[in-house]
Amino acid sequence: MSGPSAVERDPEAVSKFVEGFAAQLVEAGMQRMPSRVFAALLASDSGSLTAAELGERLQVSPAAVSGAVRYLAQQHMVSREREPGSRRERYRVSSNQWYEALTNRDAVLKRWEHALRDGVDSLGVATPAGRRLAETLAFFEFVEGELAQMMERWRVHREKLYGEG
Repeated sequence: MSGPSAVERDPEAVSKFVEGFAAQLVEAGMQRMPSRVFAALLASDSGSLTAAELGERLQVSPAAVSGAVRYLAQQHMVSREREPGSRRERYRVSSNQWYEALTNRDAVLKRWEHALRDGVDSLGVATPAGRRLAETLAFFEFVEGELAQMMERWRVHREKLYGEG
């Protein structure tokens, strides 16, 4: 047998992965508890857990899970869904969640571009500050265009690798 199956998974190894990946997310700038919750969801076979399940796996309070999930939902990294016939919510990470999270950044980039355009207009493009803002605006416009093209290439590549879904 070449390693544990999904059913026979070593809880200690899973916990080690969750904490290790969460530490990487924290190092990249994400808050600690959302990092842990996100990593726990990624490591679950269903990609979906309740607040109670997350609390049990991470040994944290329901309030800690609630705050983390709120943050992750705002960042478009998890979604909430109701369990059929229950008032309990499940929190889900999709297999395509990175695509969704990056795609939703487009609205943020557009707001930044608008604010930078206003700044260039206010400061004047001939001033050092206005030139700096204009260059920053040009950078974000470039990134936005490249991101859109890259996301389309990823969609096609993903479909080839994993089929639709």
